[in-house]
Amino acid sequence: MKITKAIIPAAGLGTRVLPASKAVPKEMLNIVDKPAIQYLVEECAAAGITDILIITNRGKGVIEDHFDYAYELEQNLLKHPEKHALYEAAHNVADLANIYYIRQKETKGLGHAILAAERFVGNEPFAILYGDDVIISESRPVIGQLIDAYEKYGKCVTGVKECTTEQVMKYCTLDVTPLEDCIYDVHRVIEKPDRDEILSHFAILGRNVVTPDVFELIRNTAPSPKTGEVYFSEALSFLAESGNLLAVDFDGKRYDMGSKLGIMQANVEVALKHPEIGAEFGEYIKKIAEKL
Repeated sequence: MKITKAIIPAAGLGTRVLPASKAVPKEMLNIVDKPAIQYLVEECAAAGITDILIITNRGKGVIEDHFDYAYELEQNLLKHPEKHALYEAAHNVADLANIYYIRQKETKGLGHAILAAERFVGNEPFAILYGDDVIISESRPVIGQLIDAYEKYGKCVTGVKECTTEQVMKYCTLDVTPLEDCIYDVHRVIEKPDRDEILSHFAILGRNVVTPDVFELIRNTAPSPKTGEVYFSEALSFLAESGNLLAVDFDGKRYDMGSKLGIMQANVEVALKHPEIGAEFGEYIKKIAEKL
């Protein structure tokens, strides 16, 4: 079955980037001239996904406003021929996909947020893109790379990259064996492992393609006794242990938009390639580098 639906969990509190996220959702923090969440929606659209559910919480209505028409602004831009390109940039955001919204009424972890999408998904396989993770690829969109693996093998798929030991201990670790090229069979997933529990340096970074069976697995997942959160990685581990999970070492650069360093890295690297400011910004960075 062709994958046309995606969900973007965007209900986190953004505590790692306070005070910037006090009044502005971290998903709306910009990378040069676009908010982070727009990169995710554009990635979905480029991969053929037509319907997207964004899972929000209180105080994130600005996300809905961004993916809507802004009549007064757009009409003002249309009055000035030299601003028509700006009109297109603002107007076309609303037409990237059919976008729906639901609130996660309590912050109980990623698994709990994904469970809120069950009625939206129905009986179809679907994509999951974590709201914190912007991944930019020079080739096929990363979620499209996972969809390709799902369509070829008929198994759920998670996106991974090799990470440092410290990063793996913050994220998760996977027990894998090679299948072909950048695709691996996954046998086990451990969330936030201790150093002696690390199975490999592959960690899940922000992209999944799964079937609706995952909802029952989430319901059967007990909340963490430490945090009270329902970890989605537990459901992925169940899939792995039943032989129904692949990992794709995707082609793309991931930016952690939930961290101050990740935000700065994204802005610098995207700005250097930006057609409008790239050359001038590159010269500025060279001058700054001379002073380090």
